[in-house]
Amino acid sequence: MEPIYISLVIISLLYSLYYYFTRTFNYWKDRGIVGPEPVPVFGNVLKAALRYENHSVPITQIHQKYPNEKVVGIFRMTEPNLIIRDLDMIKHILVKDFDAFSDRGIEFSEEGLGKNLLHADTDTWRVLRNCFTPLFTSGKLKNMTYLMTERGDQFIRYVESIIGNQAEHKILNLVQKYTMSTIAACAFGMDIDDLSDNNATIKTLVKIDHDIFTLNHFFEVLLMYPRLLKKLNTTVFPKYVGEFFHKLTNSIIRERQGKSSNRRDFMDLLLEMRNQKEIRSLKRESGDKQMNLEITENVIASQSFIFFATGYETSATTMSFMLYLLAKNPHIQEKLQQEIDRTLEKSDGELTYEIIKDMTYLRKVFDETLRLFPIGEPLQRKAVTDYKIPDTDIVIEKNRIVLISPRGIHHDPKYYPNPEEFDPERFSPEVAATRHPCAYIPFGLGPRNCIGTRFAKLQSSVCIIKFLSKFRVEPSENTVKEIEYNPNRVIMSPSDGIVLNIVRRK
Repeated sequence: MEPIYISLVIISLLYSLYYYFTRTFNYWKDRGIVGPEPVPVFGNVLKAALRYENHSVPITQIHQKYPNEKVVGIFRMTEPNLIIRDLDMIKHILVKDFDAFSDRGIEFSEEGLGKNLLHADTDTWRVLRNCFTPLFTSGKLKNMTYLMTERGDQFIRYVESIIGNQAEHKILNLVQKYTMSTIAACAFGMDIDDLSDNNATIKTLVKIDHDIFTLNHFFEVLLMYPRLLKKLNTTVFPKYVGEFFHKLTNSIIRERQGKSSNRRDFMDLLLEMRNQKEIRSLKRESGDKQMNLEITENVIASQSFIFFATGYETSATTMSFMLYLLAKNPHIQEKLQQEIDRTLEKSDGELTYEIIKDMTYLRKVFDETLRLFPIGEPLQRKAVTDYKIPDTDIVIEKNRIVLISPRGIHHDPKYYPNPEEFDPERFSPEVAATRHPCAYIPFGLGPRNCIGTRFAKLQSSVCIIKFLSKFRVEPSENTVKEIEYNPNRVIMSPSDGIVLNIVRRK
């Protein structure tokens, strides 16, 4: 072939690729919606796609860059997404018009643990949500409190054993041991007696956590083709992860002889579901279609997987951020410890569900931590039908994904004066009552919010109370001045694990 023809073929190929990877880039301009200029292939997430920053960072930055806009059009790779900034619009999408945005827009295959409460399509989610809601009632949480306090005491003994030789520790790695043992006990009836890194169960669970929360570059492919996994009937999780949760649930089913026990834990609920063989959704209106879900082994393993995934890493990360903020703000740490000391003195050291609920300052500290460091960023919903935003000319087309930035909202000075300051009093009832209900959304909002919010708060509260009753935290020479987020993690996880000194209280 003549060199000129080879050159023409190469030029044609390059032009075709350029056209393909920029073909959508006039989408928002054509609709009169402002947004940053995209770059070929990567859209507005170049640094995140190359793993120079966490994938949530560009969403927050773009949210903050357009303070006077209600919506901002962006491109994650080549896929047009719409950032919703206006709080009234957010309320419509998450609450009032939920049925139009009932899918998260993350379509996993039914095989490979995809049919779980977090990732399931709307019809499956409705059935599962109805079934799992009773697990997180006050009565069920009260029954689980003793499991959490026992693991809290075990965790304190472990901390005591390691700080004698060294005060400085990576806090995230440390508190993960507590959340791991708590999830194992509350969900699966497993007792992890040895919290050291040599424990085989801990090694396995840490590896699973690493593999399911670490991004590979297939993530960017999914941003461009969000329905690809479902079409290919495949999964992003390593094969051994599915095998582990299948074996775990099967062993517990055999151990309990296929019947629920008196523990009333997560596995008991799964066993009750299994024995029904099929569960149904509730009809919200007389004309609604009754949805049925067959309870297969894969469905049970999928719920076990998601309970572990959402209950272990997120709570540990939140507690790590909280201890970091307390170390940097010793006056707030002291005030919280005074509340803990008073409460434990009144109860003779006993820690119950009711006692924890009465600790108002702890709740403020917890809420302010999640204001500064919301773990799930951004919130994502998919339009299941064409939707016209009320009082605007904006139409969100079917299957288009909308994004909401909790961090962007939580750091907006319109809602939180001096937003970078750590001030738990923002969550005094009289102050919080003046804010828009969508100005604080670390767990989402509406029917598809985080079902495990109360469990996460209780689990974290037990650990923090036990820990701060015995120790205080202080910055070390290696403590960072500003948190940087791990670019390889799904959630907003600290890159360095948060290094602090742990000091015994006098």
